[in-house]
Amino acid sequence: MQKVLVVGQTPPPYHGQAIMIERLVKHDFDKVELHFVRMAFSSNLEEVGKFQLAKVLHLFKLILEILKVRFKHNIRLLYYPPSGPVKIPIYRDLIILNCVRPFFKKVIFHFHAGGVSESYEELPTVLKPLFRGAYYKSDASILLSDFNPQDGTNMRSKEQVVIPYGVADEASMLNGSVVKPQDEILRILFVGAVRETKGVTTLIETADLLKQRGVSGFEFHVVGPFFTDDYEKESKEKVAQLGLEKEVLFRGLLVGEEKQAAYKQADIFCFPTFYEAETFGIVLLEAMQFNLPVVASRWRGIPSIVTDGE
Repeated sequence: MQKVLVVGQTPPPYHGQAIMIERLVKHDFDKVELHFVRMAFSSNLEEVGKFQLAKVLHLFKLILEILKVRFKHNIRLLYYPPSGPVKIPIYRDLIILNCVRPFFKKVIFHFHAGGVSESYEELPTVLKPLFRGAYYKSDASILLSDFNPQDGTNMRSKEQVVIPYGVADEASMLNGSVVKPQDEILRILFVGAVRETKGVTTLIETADLLKQRGVSGFEFHVVGPFFTDDYEKESKEKVAQLGLEKEVLFRGLLVGEEKQAAYKQADIFCFPTFYEAETFGIVLLEAMQFNLPVVASRWRGIPSIVTDGE
């Protein structure tokens, strides 16, 4: 039996990486014994990537917990999801990995977020040795798509493989209580963290453009938590200024059957992301379960899911 220590975030907050790590640690493997240490740096998206004193305290508790579990269960293989190209999470990784990697025989990096290798040249010279100590020469690296930054290869991983995400077919399990509305309204759905780099401002501007052209009978349903209070205020003010209150609907975080119902009732899925750490887009798979045509940006791993014209 192969023992693996998984270190990572599970919901809350809700985002693709946390959801997929939760599915990983809840899965029952035949020949793998998983042990899990949960990162809990952020309880909501507003806190993600921001410095807080409580996070510093949690950082050292996390390191001690990783080492405690490692020696208690004699685990020699570490599974770790590196940060994307964001400064504070990179600094967090540098501390954690330089402290714990010497105690593991092997390490696997799973790049749920992409692009951390592209941050190396921007680091202060004094931090570059720590960066190499944390990220370089892993035993294996897992990418989600060939279109993503080649983080494993760039950081001299001994092996790099591409394993796309898969999700359970929730559409087939949805009971008959949710039906598609029989009206003339075209419902365009977005699901994800509500932030500018996910393309939400683009959605608002698209709604305005359609309205200016005399198009009527459409709604943009934006499902997900706002990344910051400032962006929530900015987005809602923009919608009000453009008179789009009936066309752009912020639905908030939906999970479970409520989220499935949003997919079921939609006509088109739109995902115009240019998020710096984007790798795959689980929401695209979820939309396809419900037979939704997908309109998405040609960015990072998205072309491995969405083929133009198909």
